[in-house]
Amino acid sequence: MAARTICRRLPRTVCCRLALAAALLAGSPGRAAEPVQVAGRVTAAAGAPIAGAMVTLAYGEPARAATVFTSEQGRFELPPVASAGPFAVRVRRTGWRDHGRTGVAPAAGSARLDLELVLEPETDPAALAAQLPANRWFGLLLARMGDPVQREELVRQCTYCHQQGNPATRLEREDWQWEKVLALMGRMGGMLSPELRAAVPELFRSAYDPAVAVPALTAGMHEPDFAPPPPLEVRRALIEEWELGGRASMQHDLTVHPDGRIYSVDMTQDKLFRLDPERPGVAMEAFDVPRGEMPLGGVFATGGQPLPSSSNAHHGPHSIQAAPDGALWITLALGNELARFDPGTAAWTIHPLEEGLYPHTLRFDGRGRLWFTVAASNHLGMLDPATGAIRTVRLPARTWRQDLALRALPALLWLGRHVDLRGLAGEGGGGGFTLPVPYGVDVAPDGGVWFSQLNEHRIGRLDPETFAYEMIDTPFSAPRRLRFDSKGALWIPGFSSGLVARFDPATRKFDTYELPIEPRGSETPYALHVDRRTDDVWICGTNSDSLIRFEPASERFTVYPMPTRVTYTRELDFDAQGRVWTSNSNAPTWQIEGGYPRVIRLDPRGGDGS
Repeated sequence: MAARTICRRLPRTVCCRLALAAALLAGSPGRAAEPVQVAGRVTAAAGAPIAGAMVTLAYGEPARAATVFTSEQGRFELPPVASAGPFAVRVRRTGWRDHGRTGVAPAAGSARLDLELVLEPETDPAALAAQLPANRWFGLLLARMGDPVQREELVRQCTYCHQQGNPATRLEREDWQWEKVLALMGRMGGMLSPELRAAVPELFRSAYDPAVAVPALTAGMHEPDFAPPPPLEVRRALIEEWELGGRASMQHDLTVHPDGRIYSVDMTQDKLFRLDPERPGVAMEAFDVPRGEMPLGGVFATGGQPLPSSSNAHHGPHSIQAAPDGALWITLALGNELARFDPGTAAWTIHPLEEGLYPHTLRFDGRGRLWFTVAASNHLGMLDPATGAIRTVRLPARTWRQDLALRALPALLWLGRHVDLRGLAGEGGGGGFTLPVPYGVDVAPDGGVWFSQLNEHRIGRLDPETFAYEMIDTPFSAPRRLRFDSKGALWIPGFSSGLVARFDPATRKFDTYELPIEPRGSETPYALHVDRRTDDVWICGTNSDSLIRFEPASERFTVYPMPTRVTYTRELDFDAQGRVWTSNSNAPTWQIEGGYPRVIRLDPRGGDGS
């Protein structure tokens, strides 16, 4: 099928919103061009300084927030802000009550805002437990599971696209409500065995019962080391957040363009967003993916397709990368297409797939060819932008039953457009039958294409010339999005095993490093990326509201807490200054604190919390 090209000459500008929007827009325009310096001190009521508190300043249109950490003396200073205010200020540290102010602005004629902020200790155990990240709650549930196989299955399947243990996931539900949740989960790909599915309702109720959970989580709350401040290195960081889209959006992946602008795809609203972080007064832009004749739900549209009512996904943009020529390439997972977007003309070129279903993650090789995983049908593909030719290869399944199901999938999708097939999956959705899912992909320095097969706990290599492949079992579960470093080592996150691994393609040796997130095993690292200037490995703390840096030379981890609760990170990238970018794309979005998806920039040395 030939590619089709559609031009969008007039991109629609979308201004992001915060609850503070009215106050932010009320700022004095006469002083807007003069940067404002915001600084101050955070103390307890008796005047003792509080070190390691996160001070967040929300401002601007589009909505933006900047967070720094307080020093040993409780002092903080934000980089100059290109806004006159008024601002919203929040101070947060575990063990203390959040302190917030709105409508804060410098005195007339001043370009400096000095703040004295006082925190009160949190004495209510339930409120203190609510401050803890999702993984701390999830750890209570995992501790109740004696079967390591079921435990791994639950971690891998129940955290597939959202945190587990956040407030929305620990609500008490009746059995009939659990039946609906598990059926929806199964239709969206989260398959549980019948035994585990039957155990889930009581397991969740007992683990998250406040009468049991709160005392367990707050034991020792009056001890000085219950929630120590982050180390000095972390307190030097600056964390910035920009809201993108709306409550029904899902900012899946982002990429840093060579020109410094950020592009992010909204999977549920079929949009591509562009952000220029160096021009804070310029609204973000949004570009619609051309709908054409694609139905809601794309090629997966059936009588029982599981999209939420707020979704407007016909194509489902998923992964995004910048090509050597500066164009953006995007996998359209639901539409079963690849898309090219020209940043200069806003022209889209759509390439439908002839074989395979659900194009997923994409990477470029040294010849400018595009390699991508095809998750639902167990394929790996290549597109040559010079010719538009696409080639796919079917990867091996472990069993004949899996292979048969994969080959029958196109026919089942066609049949599902005419007949409701939901009952075939069982009331719980899927009956525990899982399929191999090609997930992450990256290109080695020698040109070999490496990929992960999530549910099968293995990785593989494909020869880019012959398309011959080999499969390698991993000594850990659920390899997900993987990356090469500058020396040719392959780094792999173990999504359901709470670790990061280094694989040597020459010796076939794995080295594994357990993530330092407590309780151990409660973290679910979705992806990682390697800054090839230093070979530092940055890892998503997807279930613990954090980003994690690993320095291979010293085997040292550094954990950076995020200021927003329910921060589910998916893809990582770096800008020219070495700052780390990611997106907060918990699904559903309304579970995120504040209710809006965000893109995030972490500058390890951008603050001054020393």
